[in-house]
Amino acid sequence: MKIYKVFFCCIMCCFWGFRAADAQPQHKVLFVIADGIPADMIENMNIPALQKIIDSGTYLRSFTGGILQTYSQMPTISAPGYNNLLTGTWAYKHNVFSNNVQNPNYHYKHILRLLKDQYPQKKVAVFSSWLDNRTKLLGDGLPQAGDYTTDFYFDGFELDTLHFPHDAAHSYMHRIDEMVIHKADSVIKKNGPDASWIYLEYTDDMGHMHGTNSTDYHNALTYFDAQMNKIWQAVQYREKNFNEKWLVVITTDHGRDAQTGRNHGGQSERERTTWMILNTKKLNNYAHKDEPAVVDIYPTIARFMHVSIPTSLQYELDGVPLIGAVSVAKPSVVLKSNSLQLQWQALEDSGTVKIYAATTNQFKTGGTDHYTLIATVPNQQQSFELPLPKEQTAVLKLVIQGAHNCVNTWYTASNTTSAK
Repeated sequence: MKIYKVFFCCIMCCFWGFRAADAQPQHKVLFVIADGIPADMIENMNIPALQKIIDSGTYLRSFTGGILQTYSQMPTISAPGYNNLLTGTWAYKHNVFSNNVQNPNYHYKHILRLLKDQYPQKKVAVFSSWLDNRTKLLGDGLPQAGDYTTDFYFDGFELDTLHFPHDAAHSYMHRIDEMVIHKADSVIKKNGPDASWIYLEYTDDMGHMHGTNSTDYHNALTYFDAQMNKIWQAVQYREKNFNEKWLVVITTDHGRDAQTGRNHGGQSERERTTWMILNTKKLNNYAHKDEPAVVDIYPTIARFMHVSIPTSLQYELDGVPLIGAVSVAKPSVVLKSNSLQLQWQALEDSGTVKIYAATTNQFKTGGTDHYTLIATVPNQQQSFELPLPKEQTAVLKLVIQGAHNCVNTWYTASNTTSAK
């Protein structure tokens, strides 16, 4: 009898061993926004910790500030920059144009809310040196933001002047960033939230106060690099000890002016040029073909986390995924005599695209836009001419739907669009 029991136990151990080995790793995502770091500073500074992540993944130059000289052009400043990433749209949609964060449009669901809507059991975390990121941009607990709730959050330290007394040198901001990293390191290792956002401010403070050529700014970048080393080790700990696969995206919200490095907000190349570090080399041809945008991070996270984006929201996103197959990118529309010339970039050699149009913008207020199929054409055609609407409308929303993704562009009487 004992022989049979031993044999049965061996069989069961082998069975469960195979089951554990066959189990797919659970996907988790972490994105970091370090405020106000131009791409040239990342490229020219000694950043050993970040370089480790780059070596295991990819470094890309990217851009922010919308599409130049179009309806989507927007200030290159902080809160609007964060919301570009969070919503996958430019400010003409998400409606955050300043750091006051007045009346954000929550109809453009942020990525953490989208994740929680589809997977209520998943946990999200925010570690931030600025309270408004959670309470205003994410709309934590607000009915108009769908009663979204953050599961783990550590923020608002800038209001705690007892533990972080404010000093003229802004060294308190560095101490706050250190606290944010300490909390993130602890929670990631212990709880492994499914999606986490870390925001750090000190680099921007030093840029404003001293400029990018200063010792203070260089020191701030050194601190940031050390902070990322802690976070990278925490992620590696989770992947080693748990059956998890993490996507890490590290980026910034804007660059700085070329003259002093103190300012930002305009449309100069250095202010618009940002960067991304991803811990994966498995990026698609779109990511390597052109300079991606901060709005591309949203659909990238959605794909990695297996989050399906509702069609109505897909038709609004301004980004293209950086992973997985993609069909189209870089949409634009220009007035040509009495017609409109729609153009796009084909990212596959075959297949067709469907072109849809809507003459309303009801999505902005929570309504529904009714799209009409205009044509189905070969993707490689990369252009299509369509007549102007017979009735004048405030906006004509155009969607180019490929096999693997869709992109959209708008025509307005006051401003046509052109790709970057």
